Formats: sequence, structure tokens, C-alpha cells
Amino acid sequence: MIRKVMAEVDVKFGIRQTLQKIEEAYSKRKSISNAPKPLLIAVSKTKPVDLILDAYSVGQRDFGENYVQELVEKANDAKILEHCQDIRWHFIGHLQSNKINKILNLPNLHMIQTVHSVKLAEGLNKAWEKVKAENTEKQPKLNVLVQINTSGEDEKNGVQPEDAVGLYRYVLEKCPNLNCEGVMTIGAFGHDYTAGPNPDFGTLMKCHQEICTTFERDPAELQVSMGMSDDFVQAIEAGSTIVRVGSSIFGARAKKPTDA
Repeated sequence: MIRKVMAEVDVKFGIRQTLQKIEEAYSKRKSISNAPKPLLIAVSKTKPVDLILDAYSVGQRDFGENYVQELVEKANDAKILEHCQDIRWHFIGHLQSNKINKILNLPNLHMIQTVHSVKLAEGLNKAWEKVKAENTEKQPKLNVLVQINTSGEDEKNGVQPEDAVGLYRYVLEKCPNLNCEGVMTIGAFGHDYTAGPNPDFGTLMKCHQEICTTFERDPAELQVSMGMSDDFVQAIEAGSTIVRVGSSIFGARAKKPTDA
């Protein structure tokens, strides 16, 4: 089955096409914003290692994974370790506090995008201090994003928008081992853009602005992670600086039994 999927999916074309769309959307936005060109996170969840190697071979370095065990297996895969030494892993799924230690010791872990609570931030902060002590090659601080539930859906994780400044403050002031690079949302799926802009994107940008104002941050230096395969162009137009694209690159994925 995996061979058949690989035969049908041109990952290299998917990467190039996605980067071209990012460039076009960014070019339109440059006149009204000094935010940096969006970073592409290739979401490789449920996809075989060989497809990751294909993406890496054309310059893609940032990859996103949703499931702890899958990231553990891929980050330690012999082919990845040999051929993708500059890969940067972003964890973009729900991280439970009891799974923290499984993920922080992984090679090439770059960022946890889904810090949704004080409890998780505190756990990551304490754990990273131990990781640094045991491995001096690790970066001084663990990069994180504050996850915000912009859609109000119970099944979505994230702090409520009105609490975003508070969680950012906690990370900034109480978590010296974390580097909070910005904000992130998943948002509701299937927004009808004929009805107008995505309200979830607007909500995240409002949180972004509130954090920048409160802490006197340059908006161009605070990352905004929003937008996926079906709406990353609109997300960039709204202000996104990180987009998480999976199916447009790797093809549709089969639903896993562990999906909620």
C-alpha cells in the first residue's frame, strides 16, 4: 500500500507548488505588512519516511508531526538520521504532560507549537532544564508557541483568546528555559470564504496584536502559525508567518484509529 501511495504522490512537485503559492501570497501582503515570508511546515503525519526524504531532497527542512509515538519513531529512524541531518521537527499535536519526556530528548526537535496551558508550559520548562544538563548540544531554550482556541470548539485544544496574554506572560516570566516565539491556532475546518474572511484568523491576529502591545514586541518578530492545505493562502493574506501543509504535499491521509 505504501509503495502505491508513493508512486501516486509527487512530493517534490507538491513542495515546489506550495512554496510558489506562499511566495505569491506573500508578495501581495508585503505592501501592507513587514512580517517575514511565511515558513512552510510540511506535515508528514502518517506518511512514510521515504516521502520525507523526497521533501528534504528539494530543500524542505521543517516538518510537523501530530502524534508523539510517530515522531519518536521518525526522529530516530536510521534513514532520517543519515540523510536529513539538518531536519527540524515541529510537534503540532496535543501534548500530554506525561509524554513530555518522550519527546524532548529527540534529535533535531525544533519547536513545540501547542503549548495550551500553564501546566504544560511548567512541565516543558522543568523538563528542558534537565535535558540541557544531560545534553550540552541542545539549544539553550526550547522554542514554543502559545496555542489559542479561536473557534471555541470543545474538541480543539488551546487557551481561550481572552487568556492568551496571561499564558504568554507566564511563559515569558516563569519559564526561563522556554523561548515563546509566538501564537498558533488550528481553528474550525471548512470555512466558506465566499462569506468573508476566516474569523479564527482574525481572532488570532487580535491576540497577536494584544501580546505585542502588552509586551512592547515588534509584530514582525512574533510568529503567527495558522493555515493548512485548504486555506494557507488566505492565512498568509491575514498575517500568518508559519503555515502547516500536509495533504497538498504528501497527498490525502488515511484516518488513524487514534484520531479524535
